[in-house]
Amino acid sequence: MNRILLLLVLSTFALSVSAKNELTAKERSAVLAVLEKQKEAWNAGNLEIFMETYWHSDQLAFVGGNGPVYGWDATLERYKKGYPDKKAMGHLEFKVLRLQKIDKKTAFLIGRYELTREIGDAAGHFTLVIQKIDGQWKIVSDHSSAEN
Repeated sequence: MNRILLLLVLSTFALSVSAKNELTAKERSAVLAVLEKQKEAWNAGNLEIFMETYWHSDQLAFVGGNGPVYGWDATLERYKKGYPDKKAMGHLEFKVLRLQKIDKKTAFLIGRYELTREIGDAAGHFTLVIQKIDGQWKIVSDHSSAEN
């Protein structure tokens, strides 16, 4: 009897822990809207609107092939240097591979990006930490890596 009770308690605990890591439909939609805004801004050639999805803070972290960059302004400058015009930006598409909740206000997303460009296509993967800050979901950390 004690084993059954223990299994029941452990099962209930495991279910409650996994339920806490699930985004609600509303949260999932709001987080995915961040990526949609990025995609639309990128495809319009507008890096300033694209950057609105990032936390406007010196604590923002972006890690790419050239190492980490810290801060919103530095991240924008990195994008401007790497993608100086619409031709370099091309057409962006995302594929979400994993999206889960870390805590009440933090989500973790792994995805794939594909850039179709006249100057040569590019693709890779990214990991985002997205937090709800002042009622809005913002990217606080971005680690993007290109395929060789």
